[in-house]
Amino acid sequence: MTTTAQASTEVTTTRVTTVVPEIADPSKVAPGDARALSRRFFDRLAVLEEGTAEYQYVRNTLIEMNMSLVRFAAGRFRSRGPEEMEDIVQVGMIGLIKAIDRFELSREVEFTSFAVPYIVGEIKRFFRDTSWAVHVPRRLQEARVHLARATEELRSRLGRNPTTRELSELMSLPEDEVVEARLAANGYNSSSLDAAIGNSEDGESVLADFIGADDATLALVDDFHALAPIIAGLGERDRRIIHWRFVEELTQKEIGERLGVSQMHVSRLISRLLRRLREGMLDPR
Repeated sequence: MTTTAQASTEVTTTRVTTVVPEIADPSKVAPGDARALSRRFFDRLAVLEEGTAEYQYVRNTLIEMNMSLVRFAAGRFRSRGPEEMEDIVQVGMIGLIKAIDRFELSREVEFTSFAVPYIVGEIKRFFRDTSWAVHVPRRLQEARVHLARATEELRSRLGRNPTTRELSELMSLPEDEVVEARLAANGYNSSSLDAAIGNSEDGESVLADFIGADDATLALVDDFHALAPIIAGLGERDRRIIHWRFVEELTQKEIGERLGVSQMHVSRLISRLLRRLREGMLDPR
């Protein structure tokens, strides 16, 4: 004899099996139809055992039917260009799959409203992890992402910033590669030269105020080094003439008086010395 409690239990545990149709090409289902069909497929997915052939069919059909959501979300980033759009759509598909695996009909919300934030979030994460102000090798781009995760994990575990050695052990990388990844991370963001960085007595300062300019006189350093041995090879009188004219800045008349020669003769001596120095500087030997 069946008691009232037993009958009640049987009624509440009985579930109507939802039958889903066979769809030849789910990717061609119109968005409006996909919205209605998705509810039936989600209802069926909830009672299937994960890993079975039917489970895979229902899940894959849901993915293909809702690909239009990915194209819709990716459309916000069309200014990135056709080549990058391919990557954006692929990343958006990851967001769609995550949304399908986490969606429940009991939420009483449309799947489209639930899925779009997942898709957009995955795309934005992609930009955050791969957009660089300065181009660095992909190996270092990937290392930066792993470094950020490892740093956060160790910081929460240790209660302080991790050392290079601790990061090296967690990431299974040599310490020099960890250091290299840290340096490469500096190329991820850039600042405008017009960015304000504080106030000074003259008003607000910008980054450009603290960046040095090219010093034209630095080029003379190489000339001085090349010239030194040539001057050292000159005679005593020639070195004195060079010193008087270009260090003490005496006039030709004053040099002539010191040497006991005419101003014209000093002019010829200086011309000869300059020609000799010039030829020595240009000699490839």
